[in-house]
Amino acid sequence: MNNEQTKEKMRKMHLNGILQSFTMLLENNQYDDLTIDEVIAFLIDAEWDDRYNRKLIRLIKNAKFKHNASIQEIIYDKTRELDKNIILRLSSSDYIKKGENIVFTGKTGSGKSYLACAFGNQACIHGYKVMYLNCLKLFSELKYAKADGTYLKEIEKIKKQQLIILDDFGLEVLDKVSRLHLLEIIEDRDESFSTIISSQLPTNKWHDVIGDKTIADAICDRLLHNAHKINVKGDSMRKFLRKDSGSKLPPKK
Repeated sequence: MNNEQTKEKMRKMHLNGILQSFTMLLENNQYDDLTIDEVIAFLIDAEWDDRYNRKLIRLIKNAKFKHNASIQEIIYDKTRELDKNIILRLSSSDYIKKGENIVFTGKTGSGKSYLACAFGNQACIHGYKVMYLNCLKLFSELKYAKADGTYLKEIEKIKKQQLIILDDFGLEVLDKVSRLHLLEIIEDRDESFSTIISSQLPTNKWHDVIGDKTIADAICDRLLHNAHKINVKGDSMRKFLRKDSGSKLPPKK
């Protein structure tokens, strides 16, 4: 069997990483300097990396993050009072294995959404399925889904995510339908899957936004009893970045 036939079989088996590396070895005659086990290890590593990268691209695309955010680009200005050790410890994504949650609170523009997306992106890097959801859009879309018969499908899609991000929670007081939708989402995830919430409101004000004391108790108990709470302080990151760079502003970090 010649090399072209071998490469054709690699294409048909979708061994793209192995194919590219095998072709490179042939073109550069690099295999002469390698033992058989080194060649096999080289090809397997190439296939592993190719599959990992394609999976990561797919996970990030499906998550639909608001920001292209990274843990490495988080700004630790002293006015924000962010504990870098806590951020880095949580960036391991072990909280997802434990079914724990993260809550970011702080003023408008403090960078809560960026932080939430950074952790979501980090979860994708570790191979977890993530979905970013803006609360205002989410509850509106679920109402339409209820009307057109696709509600169960949408809820099931959310349920399958190992991590969801609920961004801008608390901008509006929830009506009866929305609070029941939220309760169903949170109940499905309790202690099995993780949720990141960003909110302008401190957690002791969430009952007022949810609106019904009994339902609020149920939601807050499930969300907060095992949550890592991070209050982002300081002025708007827009002011900080404008002062720091004097140029067009990147996303809030």
